[in-house]
Amino acid sequence: MASELVPIFQQEYRALRPRAPMPPFTIRFRKFVSLNTTIRLREGHIFVSLSDLLEGAPEPVLRAIAHILLAKLYKKPIDPAHNHRYKRFATSAAVMRQTELIRGNRGAKRYLGPEGRYYHLEEVFDSLNARFFGGLLGRPQLTWSENMARRSLGHYDPAHNTIVVSRVFDRPSSPRYAIEYLLYHEMLHLKHPVRMNGTRRCVHSAAFKADERQFPQFKEALAFLKRI
Repeated sequence: MASELVPIFQQEYRALRPRAPMPPFTIRFRKFVSLNTTIRLREGHIFVSLSDLLEGAPEPVLRAIAHILLAKLYKKPIDPAHNHRYKRFATSAAVMRQTELIRGNRGAKRYLGPEGRYYHLEEVFDSLNARFFGGLLGRPQLTWSENMARRSLGHYDPAHNTIVVSRVFDRPSSPRYAIEYLLYHEMLHLKHPVRMNGTRRCVHSAAFKADERQFPQFKEALAFLKRI
């Protein structure tokens, strides 16, 4: 139960602020889409929300979370041992599998489809698949973004097996090689899944980057994307 975590948060609070008055704590588990945690201070009362994925986590992990959240709230240095302990837990194979499953089940994903006004993502995908992957990649869900996103031009969502491309590219002034490169980059995530290097996620491995540079108009595409 979340109430059982109050003593842990109180102990970590006292360790960080030995002479400050002890505030009341309200702690609850919530059905977040991922391994989220939040902490807020309102009128002297501390409110903590933890992902229900953390229910049943080992006591040292919960203590590490309490320390990290309180240290961030009060702008104190985070103890490296606590930080490492939490990262080891969050990046463990079992927790990552559970997180991906929860994201797939709970995460809201709106699909607008692959057909744009000027480019059809399935046609581009199939062409790239034949040219660079021997036609061996399974086609994920392909969709244009809901808006003209410029900060996130494209991304692969493994929880929903979906590649999303910003609608900003679906216009006659966008060269085909730029859309091809963007989709090719996301397709490489299918070929080179995320690997763990200790507690760090390796998203773009050396093999990934080597394959990426094989795209014929790599430099031209990067230059165009930077202008976007």
